[in-house]
Amino acid sequence: MLAPKKTKYRKSQKRSIEGKAKGGTKVSFGDFGLQAVGACKMTSAQIESARRTITRFVQRGGKLWIRIFPDSPATKHGEGQTMGGGKGAVDHYVAIVKSGRIIFEMSGVQRDVAKRALELASFKLPIKTRFVERTV
Repeated sequence: MLAPKKTKYRKSQKRSIEGKAKGGTKVSFGDFGLQAVGACKMTSAQIESARRTITRFVQRGGKLWIRIFPDSPATKHGEGQTMGGGKGAVDHYVAIVKSGRIIFEMSGVQRDVAKRALELASFKLPIKTRFVERTV
């Protein structure tokens, strides 16, 4: 699963998921894309699950780009711990996905195949998404 190899600080403060994405809102590498309509914190497991769904549907054809990376640590207290006692240990990493951000891009497949593959992947994700095409 996706996780940073090295970070400057082990734990970080929570970042806001409010507002629209500043960058990564256009299809840059492929021909088709999956764009976030809402905002969320997406775990590496959710990204991997969607990626596997896409590659299985297109039968390892075409090219796929993952445009987000889980670089923000999410902490969690141990089981049965009371409130207080400081911040918990890093449990997993999340990607902050804001509204308008392109999550996946595809090329090298037919339009209807790409649309169905990205639709199946969207079922694995915790936010609403839409299918977008590259504009020339």
